[in-house]
Order: sequence, then C-alpha cells, then structure tokens
Amino acid sequence: MVLVTSSGGGGSDGDRPQRARPRDGVDLAARIDTFTRDTIRGSAFHPPTALDRRTIADGVGLYLDGRHKDAAERLSEVDFGVATFTDTATGRRFAEIADRARESARGWGRVYIDLSRPAATWSVQVPHPVADADSEKLGVGAWRGTPGGVMVLAGANRRAGEGDAADVAHRRDTVFHAVCAELVAHRLPGIQLHGYADSTEPDYDVIVSTGKGDHGRSWGEGLSSALRQEGFEVCRVWVRRCSLEGRTNVQGRTAAAAELPFLHVEFSRSIRESEKRTARAVTAIGEAAGHLAHSARPTRSEPAAR
Repeated sequence: MVLVTSSGGGGSDGDRPQRARPRDGVDLAARIDTFTRDTIRGSAFHPPTALDRRTIADGVGLYLDGRHKDAAERLSEVDFGVATFTDTATGRRFAEIADRARESARGWGRVYIDLSRPAATWSVQVPHPVADADSEKLGVGAWRGTPGGVMVLAGANRRAGEGDAADVAHRRDTVFHAVCAELVAHRLPGIQLHGYADSTEPDYDVIVSTGKGDHGRSWGEGLSSALRQEGFEVCRVWVRRCSLEGRTNVQGRTAAAAELPFLHVEFSRSIRESEKRTARAVTAIGEAAGHLAHSARPTRSEPAAR
C-alpha cells in the first residue's frame, strides 16, 4: 500500500496521511462469499480427467516452488489461470488459481496462496461449501489468521455431480484431491473444515479428529485446548468415540500415508451461523495453526498419486 494525503485545510483530518486502498485490493471474505453464493450454489460438476487433475496440481506445485511463469503456462493448458490481489483486511498479497472459463460449468474450485511469506507452511481445506453451510467463512478466517497458508476451496456442492462424484472429501479423482495431494508432496500439514447439524452431537460444539492417522495429535490437542478456552465443548476423537470422525476422508488418508499432520474438524451449525462464535472459532484455529506453521519446515518430496 502507499500513503496519500488529502488537500484539506490546515488542522483538519485531511492533513493526516491516510492509507490508500491498493488498486488490486479485494476483500477476500466478500470475494469468496460471492463465489459461494453466485457460483458454487448452482454449479454443475464435470468430472475431470486424470490429465486435467495432474495439470492443475502441477500448476499449483510450480507456483509454490516460485516458478510462477511456468505455473501459469501449465495451468493455461486446461484453461485455468492465476491472478494476484491484496486482501484489504490483512494487507497481504495472495494468488488466486481458478477456472478462466465459466466456473459453474465444471465446478473444479479455487486455490488461494498467501504470498506474504517466502514459502507456504500449511493448508486449510474447505471440501463442502454450501452443503456444510458457512464452512468457507471458517476457511477464510483461518487463512487470514495465520500467514503462509494455502486454501483449497471446492467449486461445487457435494451433491452436484452424478452419485457422489462431487463429494471431494471421499473421492480421489477430483481436482480438489489432486491439489491437496500436491500440498502433501510439498510437506504442508493440512486442516480440513466441515460442519454438522447441532442434533448430530448435541453435547459438543466441535469434533476434532486426526483422520486416518495420528501425526496431527499434538496439533489437535493444541486446537482442542484453544477451542475450550474460547468456551466450546470439544469432542476429541482420540479420547472418545464421536460422530463424524473423518476416518475415511481421502485427503486425511493421503496425509497419513506421508506421515504428515492432518486434522479433520467438524463445527456445529450454531457456531457457523453466528458471526461472533465463528470469530472465536477462527481465533482458536489461528492460535493452533500459528504454532504449527512456526515449527513447519516444508520440504519437497515425490508427488503423491493423483
């Protein structure tokens, strides 16, 4: 951002420097809210080919490696592109990787990469926008709360495809999974955000699981503690049985196979429908993710299967 001054008279507020909105500034939360409401809600889902998935995942990987021109060329092969903006709420630069064509025709989603750090250190994943209403708001809040994040956002309602084709949390043949597998190859721990009806687990506000593996246990304990400090009742799957444990989540299974921390977190509807409670949940996620990001040492490994 730059500083500008007004031509107002002496002694007025106009004499004081004011921050100008960057020419490429956007409110990321509003941008994703619009995308969710106007595109995801009514999107079709066109199953990607293996080549489509590999191409987009490769493009994301190249971008994370700092090879931005190569990434753009690779992504253009499937009519995806990269744009960069400044989030007006945080002042941080970010890249948006998205479909250049009509996004509602394919429903492949978007990827957001924070550019304020030399390298990405963690990921937040939102597989069920619309179906898990307002889960994308938790995703944006978490991304904003801890620099160095990559946010992966599904592009269609999980019920948009034939059968369960668009249920990206349980399918390996989606762009969402291919990108998350690429993040695992880059050794980025991930937290995946979901939502449930209050009646499913009426005694709890949040269900925290490490998915198929247990490499996220210390992260999960930290998150659970932070959530309890915010006044939430938390079911820790490694302590007691809970609903929605996320054991079959395919992104969690990929992380477990790579011995990488992963959390599957379910939030009650009463949290997601309340702006104040959502803010408190985001604070807790940020505290736990911040500790994880500070200790992370991303190292490129062999690409995971796509």
